[in-house]
Amino acid sequence: MAQVSVNVMSEIRQHARGRSGENPLMIAEAQGIRIRHRGHEPQVHPTAYVAPTATLVGDVRVRPRARVMYGAVLDAEGSRIEVGEAAVICENAVLRGSAVAGDQPVLVGDHVFVGPHATLLGCEVGRCVYVATTATVLQCARLGAGSVVAVGALVHARTVVPDEYFVPPHTVALDAPVRLLAPGDPGLAEAVGRVGFAQVAFGVDAEWTDRISRYEQIAEVRVAEFGTHADDEVLNLG
Repeated sequence: MAQVSVNVMSEIRQHARGRSGENPLMIAEAQGIRIRHRGHEPQVHPTAYVAPTATLVGDVRVRPRARVMYGAVLDAEGSRIEVGEAAVICENAVLRGSAVAGDQPVLVGDHVFVGPHATLLGCEVGRCVYVATTATVLQCARLGAGSVVAVGALVHARTVVPDEYFVPPHTVALDAPVRLLAPGDPGLAEAVGRVGFAQVAFGVDAEWTDRISRYEQIAEVRVAEFGTHADDEVLNLG
């Protein structure tokens, strides 16, 4: 029985590597919803799998043997998104680039696992990183190779997470060198204010305490950025 199990697993691995017997119809149809945006259209390697309800917008590049699962949204905006070889983007994850405050691509290395409902915004993810369910990584953050962002954790803007570092569940990682704060930490609001998130993510200079002006400007930035989607072209429906 053990030998049978080994043989079955070997067959599965060979199939995943794209052997000649791979179902060509599955590969041809597994391209998701692809949208041309700002003159760029997604590129999916023939050995990758993109689920039918995943959406790829603009300059998105999915490398060999990557897997982009149901409901995931990869939106390059004015930048780009790269999904590395054998990387896995799970259900309903959101990856979004931006160029409103400088070029902020989403760069996902080889063998990265991005869990369901995770969010990656304008960040760089090194190889063999594990981003768990509902975790969030914000603009200009960098995750070192082999690091882990556990369930519900937040890696804030500009934070640098070292190789093989563990960000515990439901904590906030900030700064470089990185430090961790719990959600109820009394110093959390002040620490987040010092990150300068509005400037990093939106190019907005409003003071942290001027909430009305701050979020009015942020909304206007996104209104202008997302307004460019009016000219999008869906490439593979109908």
